[in-house]
Amino acid sequence: MNESDFETTTDYPYPDDYPDESCQKANVLQFRATVTPIVFTIVVLFSCVGNILVLWVLVKYENLKSLTNTFLLNLALSDLIFTFGLPFWAYYYMYGWTFGDVACKAVNFVFYTGYYSSLIFVTVLTVHRYVAVVHPMSVLSSRKSLHCYVASVVIWVCSLGVAFPYSHFQRVSNSSIAMNSTDNIADVFQQCEFDQQINWKLTGTYLQNVFFISAFIVISFCYAEILWRLHRPTSHTRARTVWLILCIVVFFFLGWGPYNVAIFLDSLISWGIAPFNECEVSTSIDYMMHISRMVAFSHCCLNPLFYVFMGIKFRNHLKKMLWTVCKKGREPQNRHSRLIYSNGEEISMY
Repeated sequence: MNESDFETTTDYPYPDDYPDESCQKANVLQFRATVTPIVFTIVVLFSCVGNILVLWVLVKYENLKSLTNTFLLNLALSDLIFTFGLPFWAYYYMYGWTFGDVACKAVNFVFYTGYYSSLIFVTVLTVHRYVAVVHPMSVLSSRKSLHCYVASVVIWVCSLGVAFPYSHFQRVSNSSIAMNSTDNIADVFQQCEFDQQINWKLTGTYLQNVFFISAFIVISFCYAEILWRLHRPTSHTRARTVWLILCIVVFFFLGWGPYNVAIFLDSLISWGIAPFNECEVSTSIDYMMHISRMVAFSHCCLNPLFYVFMGIKFRNHLKKMLWTVCKKGREPQNRHSRLIYSNGEEISMY
């Protein structure tokens, strides 16, 4: 699609929260409507394949009474729930919201439930690994199935509670479409956005910021302590462990950090704070938000890689499963050594 084509189309909803109505953002909307659906389609495919394989391996080969395995299973479910909303957003960015008010609320509720539960389960998995490595004697009771179920239920209830306002204050509204710098209004399209009479948009933004900062502090602290504890020259797994832990922390920050910065800067536009409300600056923030959103949302297909498939035992389970499906023969023997927690749980990651 070239520039002249875009100037005569009405497929791009123009956000109505920009303070400068003369600031036309046709190029931003074209970028969002062209690139985002492609990226989200790729993320959906990889996330569905990866997380479904995780669920299959866990259910078929693992002990689900283990707290670690229970959290991994719930993390995979969270990522799948989060992935459920991506096709709707991809369509929305191209054509506007055509699914009605009920679907607007429902999709937002499901999406943010997956978002917050995934973030919480990642953080809790990190805390559990920290306790198991740094304070191993305190996890002797973690093998009790009751603890697994209670912890999971509490996390899901919290996630549902946090996600509820995101759906309750959403509504479908009409939005004007700016065609180019010479036209004022070209058409009207429907948006699934926060109610303009309620300032929950800013509240939701700052809530995401608080959750990210809290999770990042906890994850960084836990992995720093784990690295210090595993800093033993005699350990043959030390190098792989250090690199894996660094990858988890770095990719978590690079994935969610820029997105949280972008939505925070976007909130300053809503406050009308200079120079963020100026056309050139707000346009740059828009590009930053769209790009960082695509990177951050792709984290749902990276979790299976970092938390499961980089682990020796999960790779072996996957090989057994594929061998059984493809060859229909005997399962290959596992000759890899295993690292065990003091409570008998295997370290899945290494």
